[in-house]
Amino acid sequence: MNTPAELRYATSHEWARLEGDIATVGISDHAQAELTDVVFVELPALGRSVDAGDPTAVVESVKAASDIYAPVSGEIVEVNPLVEADPSLVNTDPYGKGWIFKLKVKDAAQVSNLLDASSYGALIG
Repeated sequence: MNTPAELRYATSHEWARLEGDIATVGISDHAQAELTDVVFVELPALGRSVDAGDPTAVVESVKAASDIYAPVSGEIVEVNPLVEADPSLVNTDPYGKGWIFKLKVKDAAQVSNLLDASSYGALIG
């Protein structure tokens, strides 16, 4: 499984790419493979405040609907219109064009609660 080293991972299979105080969030390659064909993404509202672990978005596949949880607390500052128009991007490019939302991180210390790539790899092992 592909687990980019620069990302941090939640045990619920979301990834976060931190750039300053902005975290880009999507689901891992492992999670998209488990879901199979993603057919719909429900994006969160801009400006919404979320706490780490809050259900924030929904990804629906041919198999099931799954909540996407906020890996850290913050405010939704951007959503990805590409995955709304083409949900399959979550499957084909989960770490690139298939990101789901961006949030302004409220407490940078929460990032240390996320797994690094090797720990996440061991979790899904």
